[in-house]
Amino acid sequence: MEAKKPKHSLFIILLLILAGEAIFVLPFVLARIFRPTFLEIFNINNYELGSCFSIYGIVALLSYFFGGSLADKYAPRTLMAVALLMTALGGFYMATFPSYTALKLLFGYYGFTTIFLFWAPMIKATRVWGGQDKQGMAFGFLDGGRGLVAASFGSLSVLVFSYMLTVDVSEASLPERQDAFKYVIWISSGIVTLIGILVFYFLKPLSDNAETSITKRKVYTLENFKAVLKYPTVWLMMLIILCAYVGYKITDIFSLYAKDVLGFDAIKSAEIGTYLLYIRPVTGVAIGFLADRTRASLWIVIGFVIMLLSSLLFASGIISDHTIGLFTVSIIFMAIGVYATRVLYFAIMEEANLPLVITGTAVGFISVVGYTPDVFAGPLIGLLLDNSPGELGHQHVFLGMAAFSIIGFAAALAFSLLTRKKTKSANSI
Repeated sequence: MEAKKPKHSLFIILLLILAGEAIFVLPFVLARIFRPTFLEIFNINNYELGSCFSIYGIVALLSYFFGGSLADKYAPRTLMAVALLMTALGGFYMATFPSYTALKLLFGYYGFTTIFLFWAPMIKATRVWGGQDKQGMAFGFLDGGRGLVAASFGSLSVLVFSYMLTVDVSEASLPERQDAFKYVIWISSGIVTLIGILVFYFLKPLSDNAETSITKRKVYTLENFKAVLKYPTVWLMMLIILCAYVGYKITDIFSLYAKDVLGFDAIKSAEIGTYLLYIRPVTGVAIGFLADRTRASLWIVIGFVIMLLSSLLFASGIISDHTIGLFTVSIIFMAIGVYATRVLYFAIMEEANLPLVITGTAVGFISVVGYTPDVFAGPLIGLLLDNSPGELGHQHVFLGMAAFSIIGFAAALAFSLLTRKKTKSANSI
């Protein structure tokens, strides 16, 4: 039986959106937007940054596995609030610009705070909010809204960074850029702290609603894992998320692409990374509404096709500083494909007929494989970029993205055909 939709639904989803992106600002968003600057002020290269992401990913994989069942036992607001506050503490430490070794440990800490206590509760809370017939809208709002929050953080960060620089960015020394970036980290950490407090005090209606779904029966983790493994769609979702997430990870390099290939400076390249984030909310909401009126899996298939075509275009080498218009069109096209798959890869849980009571366990199990790019994508991308400096390294990265897009397309198509067949069989009974 579907849980009753909580009161103040709009406020609840807005709070979920704020929390859902704020948790990842410190480990991911800042490095994505300021990648060239981030590398310089921490005195690391692309491979070393990728290694930090890899350590995050290793800790995250264990956290997905064990944290998933935790979400089936405890209220979302408590787990999410603690996670936000702990992540903010890590941000204040990051502002001290620790050594490379300490930075790797910090990213491992982020892997625990952002995933073990946060990820599955957020997905479960969103599924509860969406009910049985609004999953596309729920996850469309969540991911699209998260994109808007990330873009807002990006715009604010660029504004703070440029304001705190007393000279032109091209003339600023490393200590001057480091000092300006310190304020970016401080302000981001302060906002994450505030959102954690808001989640604890105002997410209670949804927490009560989610608790209703788990108190009607006893929850035994081993039984839930056995139940999850029986669904073939779960295995296909793993593959879909893995391939879609590789595409999402590759969007991290667009600010670097703007610098290496198009010759943009630190501020302009950061703006490119920020502008890209504004495509996410539009895509998320639009795709979410379309998915509720058709089938979510169909739009994932279309998303992978768009990812494939756009990645091949970047890999071809025809985009340069003489074709800025083509670069703009191509980056928008790729962003739509990446965000379309990302918006919906958990919305299809309802299409797969997974029971709500094992949602947390299913999310954890699926994520163990689906988010392995957190382990290998960063170092691999960094290795390709560092071994072939300039445009050639970027071409190699986009060829890899094309390969994963083909695999993702096949998995999404198989999922869509399988669930459609089951729906037809159920309707004919």
